[in-house]
Amino acid sequence: MSETHAAPVLGVIGGSGVYEIDGLSDTRWEAVDSPWGAPSDELLFGNLDGVQMVFLPRHGRGHVQSPSSINYRANIDAMKRAGVTDIISLSACGSFKEELPPGTFVIIDQFIDRTFAREKSFFGPGMVAHVSMAHPVNARLGDWCEQAARAVGVPVHRGGTYLCMEGPQFSTLAESNLYRQWDCQVIGMTNMPEAKLAREAEIPYATVAMVTDFDCWHPDHDAVEVDDIIKVLLGNADHARALVKAVAPRMAERPATCPSGDDQALEMALITSPEKRDPAILAKLDAVAGRLLNS
Repeated sequence: MSETHAAPVLGVIGGSGVYEIDGLSDTRWEAVDSPWGAPSDELLFGNLDGVQMVFLPRHGRGHVQSPSSINYRANIDAMKRAGVTDIISLSACGSFKEELPPGTFVIIDQFIDRTFAREKSFFGPGMVAHVSMAHPVNARLGDWCEQAARAVGVPVHRGGTYLCMEGPQFSTLAESNLYRQWDCQVIGMTNMPEAKLAREAEIPYATVAMVTDFDCWHPDHDAVEVDDIIKVLLGNADHARALVKAVAPRMAERPATCPSGDDQALEMALITSPEKRDPAILAKLDAVAGRLLNS
């Protein structure tokens, strides 16, 4: 049996109500400064059945940020600075498959990134790095989420490709049909570049995509109606809280080193020669890449 992590901290990024969980104690909202700008909101710290938890409302409390205006780099950097060792992302999505109706939770294993108006990396001129995204989510966390969903009676499907679009508008019919031809399972607007940045920050990350509607390809759904989505969202929110509560105790089993290597993703990724590295960029990377840069 592998050694467990000394101080595992579960981070949850999702809607502004996901942290309203029975049993969450010692709660406090705290601003976490980031050199990458302002996160979406303060972070909520708490304890759930002996597990340290950190919650971040992705769009801010009251949903004040659009998918394109979210500062994804600041959000992930703030989670890293808060000591988060693992992240579960909960997000609404549309379905491309009849067998994935509204109310289904899909444990994603792949992404197609179609966003174009977002900062997608902590690295660039002065400090270049290339991490692998072949397997963009953490299998261990995916296992835990699937098992938790089944335990609390949530309809769940393991595996699928999440098409991340820029938004904020929904798809055209032509786009929806195209993405079905690509064999995507769901469509959303937020998990990229979030997953890429979590990988760069060496934080194992998993996506639970909560189906709210069929995208506009469906013959009985000529257009995605916001009112219909909101009704399903409210039901999904209860299931999301139940899932998080069921996953939290599994953090006691977290291995000291993730078998997938997600928590060591930068090990061979830093490309720029040490003598050519920009000190100003390195200063901003003190949390994200501190394991290597500060050693």
